[in-house]
Amino acid sequence: MNTTLTALTGFIAWTLFLLIVMEVIRSGLVIKKSVAVNAFRPDNANLSPFMQRLARAHANCLESLPIFGGLMLVAALSGNAAVTDPLAYILLAARVVQSLAHLISLSVMAVNVRFIAFAVQVGIAVYWTFLLLAR
Repeated sequence: MNTTLTALTGFIAWTLFLLIVMEVIRSGLVIKKSVAVNAFRPDNANLSPFMQRLARAHANCLESLPIFGGLMLVAALSGNAAVTDPLAYILLAARVVQSLAHLISLSVMAVNVRFIAFAVQVGIAVYWTFLLLAR
């Protein structure tokens, strides 16, 4: 598997990991009878601030996967992985950093880190788009 597809698999695995963490915590809340099984909101608004941030971090991954993952798939399927390979792991790392910053805090510093990590991803996606369209 090339670098692009490995990074894409990592992106998917990270999104799945966040989902599993959320569902393990939710299951624990149900088992402890802290929350009724039918009382969960999609954004975890009725749960702790951490759980709300976890839901947003997971949603951020889902929202961006079609763009970043789509570009990676286009590159891999069109034989242009050489376009995405050099920055694929950087994009994945920026995604993980963005999620971790989201989970850790809502402080100004954490929000700035999150924004920078997201801006890196968007910059890479724009760069890839231009390169792929030019081929």
